[in-house]
Amino acid sequence: MVTKVLYTAEATATGGRNGSVRSSDGNLDLTVAPPAELGGEASDVTTNPEQLFAAGYSACFHSALLVVAQHKELDAGESSVTARVGLGPTDQGPGFGITVTLRVRLPRLDEERAERLVRSAHKVCPYSNAIRDNVDVELEVEAGAAAAAA
Repeated sequence: MVTKVLYTAEATATGGRNGSVRSSDGNLDLTVAPPAELGGEASDVTTNPEQLFAAGYSACFHSALLVVAQHKELDAGESSVTARVGLGPTDQGPGFGITVTLRVRLPRLDEERAERLVRSAHKVCPYSNAIRDNVDVELEVEAGAAAAAA
């Protein structure tokens, strides 16, 4: 449980998957529409909840990774995190769920250090903690020369 709230974000959606989302400060103001895979029309000017979740999770996880790397005196320079969020029906009856794959690139670390760093970041990231034991999260780590070549 959170012991002290340090920041609260607020956003309002209207129209569900065919509408808009806007943050209370106006910094986020987007049109939302289903992707073509879910029956929507392809568009360059809309987003969807899964893209928003992927953007938030990748940014949050990368911040956790950088903090842990600094604490452990590891070089996370040139690193990146890509989140892939999948949506589909669950095996527990009606309803949908999500899956997440986090692809973490750490070109300046060897595979062993990179794996340990990613596992540690997964323990402290607020998004990871929020969905733990409820969403399948796969961690893919690209380290050293393999990550530098990608």
